[in-house]
Amino acid sequence: MLKELLLFKVNTWAFFASSLLITITGVNTWAFVASRLLIGITGAIFIYFILFYLLRSIFRKFERDIALVTLNVSAYPALATFILSVLKFTFESLPSVKVIDSFENIITAGLIASISYWIVQLFIQVFIYYLKEYTQQTEAMWDNVLLPLLEAVVPIVIYLIAIVFILRSFGVDLTGIWVALGGATFVIGFAAQGILANFFSGVVLLIDTPFQFGDVLRLEDGSIAMLKKIGVRVTQLYVPDKHYNIYIPNSNLQSQNIINLSRPTAYYHHSTQVEVLVEYDIYEAKQIIEKIILAHPDTLGSIDKKLEIVDSYYQLEELKKQQEIGKLRLVAEQEVNSKLEEIQIGLETLAVTLQFAEKGGFFQDEIDNVQQEYRNILALIGLEAIVENQNNRTIFNLQEIKFHDSLIELVRKWYRIWIRDPNLLDNDSYMISEEWERKLNLLKRRAQRLYQKISNPQSEETRIDDYVMELNRWVRERFKEPRQKWQDPQVLIKGTNHGGDGNTYAEFKLNFFVDDITLENGRRGERVSSQIYQEVLQYLKSKNVR
Repeated sequence: MLKELLLFKVNTWAFFASSLLITITGVNTWAFVASRLLIGITGAIFIYFILFYLLRSIFRKFERDIALVTLNVSAYPALATFILSVLKFTFESLPSVKVIDSFENIITAGLIASISYWIVQLFIQVFIYYLKEYTQQTEAMWDNVLLPLLEAVVPIVIYLIAIVFILRSFGVDLTGIWVALGGATFVIGFAAQGILANFFSGVVLLIDTPFQFGDVLRLEDGSIAMLKKIGVRVTQLYVPDKHYNIYIPNSNLQSQNIINLSRPTAYYHHSTQVEVLVEYDIYEAKQIIEKIILAHPDTLGSIDKKLEIVDSYYQLEELKKQQEIGKLRLVAEQEVNSKLEEIQIGLETLAVTLQFAEKGGFFQDEIDNVQQEYRNILALIGLEAIVENQNNRTIFNLQEIKFHDSLIELVRKWYRIWIRDPNLLDNDSYMISEEWERKLNLLKRRAQRLYQKISNPQSEETRIDDYVMELNRWVRERFKEPRQKWQDPQVLIKGTNHGGDGNTYAEFKLNFFVDDITLENGRRGERVSSQIYQEVLQYLKSKNVR
């Protein structure tokens, strides 16, 4: 009896002790949870102050806005991610209860959704946006069409991955889903062969692209179209003759023989025909027609010869403004060409200097001499070398100097006159200025890279002359191609033709180059050809021209 009484007392004390321990443990757990939540609230307030006040006031002072844009995109997702992370760690410390586990799964799903949304916004509004800005400064064509594809596909992939992780956080078994998706993929792939063919054709066009946006193309059916967009499935083209868009599946476009009229240059060869009575002085007629073509400001040819006769033709009232602006543009282009020739001679001379200097290795006085010679070339371009010390490193930067006769200022003067041409459309003015500012930026970047190499020639002292000639070739071939003799207008006599009126006519074929086929929605060549034909007929009307 005594033994049973003692056993009862022991069990009673054990029960009270365990109850007290459970109570104390529960109190400690909830105290721990409360402390974590308090730390989380304090941290959230601190992060809010950092993101929305401190960093914002600092980043607004930066010259470039990439830091501020990144902050604006990241502020709310970062704050939400921090709060959800605190809640997740807090719920993980609680005992495993069905209700608590459900809340924990919901928080995990919200955390995954917040992070995936954050990544997508950073990708679209920061990475893609500024990469597009960078690609406008490069000469590569593939990046201009690949970026829209990445912009469309990458967010979808990120969201799909996020959905998979969310389903796994709720304990969904994905094995059956993967098997079903595998079978569905086979069925869909078989049913969507055409779509997949268009997709992979689009990828090939993006990677090994013969086009870039705005190029003028001649399709197999002979129609002229301007490239607007290469999509995942179709390519969008604009047909200026009919003023509508056409959408060609990528696989069909890839299989066509397409002529890119904008490559390698935007110069476009055009032809038309006129007939002159054989009784008329054929040689004189040929000379007159050549002068009429040459006098048009939008055709290629010797600028000196064009300026001599530009005021002699196209005197109709509706063409006078065209001729006035055209003459100013030709004078401005002549100044640009003269400055380019001076720069190219300077680069060639610098290359010769380097070839002699690098034979026995560079000495400091030779380096100083080469640097001074290159600074003179930079002054012709409109750039000045600035030396800065950053973190015990010497940084060489180039900045513009406002010389009215520098290449940069002459180019800007030239294209600003050009965009006053009454024949240009609204988007042409923007396209011309954007294109030449892009080329000027490329020139400045290339000039700065060469200055870095000239200033530190130790590692590549035997190759600097090659870099100088490379810059010279780029200026001559890619920055602005000089006018060539073969671009001059040609008037050829094809033969004779017996008209229905009993007269015999000499057939003249007029060959000439138009300066930029991409302007006026690809119709610039037609407009120039029509004006030339009109002027020829007007001038020779009294000579029985048909």
